[in-house]
Amino acid sequence: MYPPTATYEVSRAKIKEFADAVGDANPLYRDPEAARAAGFPDVIAPPTFLTVVNLEAINAIVSDPELGLDYGRMVHGDQSFAYERPVHAGDVLAVTTTVAEIMNRAGNDFITMRGDVRDADDALVVTVQAQLVVRGAE
Repeated sequence: MYPPTATYEVSRAKIKEFADAVGDANPLYRDPEAARAAGFPDVIAPPTFLTVVNLEAINAIVSDPELGLDYGRMVHGDQSFAYERPVHAGDVLAVTTTVAEIMNRAGNDFITMRGDVRDADDALVVTVQAQLVVRGAE
């Protein structure tokens, strides 16, 4: 298990920037009144927004000298999100990451990581799972 990352404060501006980048015009990501009318405390983040928050935690694992991963042979294999509740503007989040599994298949290493994203009250918001594939040496 890796220690929690520095906290990340989710802002309306960052949510809007992410929604713009993925081309999603959903008003719940942009309009506080629309979000409140839908029962949320503020604008909510698109489902894959947590990639932004989780990236620092993944990079800590990738750069861990004890794992000895070769970044030049690494590709992103898979990612999933299991939400307890939507992320919204004003959330202050931290990620604790665990290497859930390492396996070798057909000469390639598969590293599965789990990130537990918690809010300022230490409540679980989402579990992010990501898999990296390190291609075997040529």
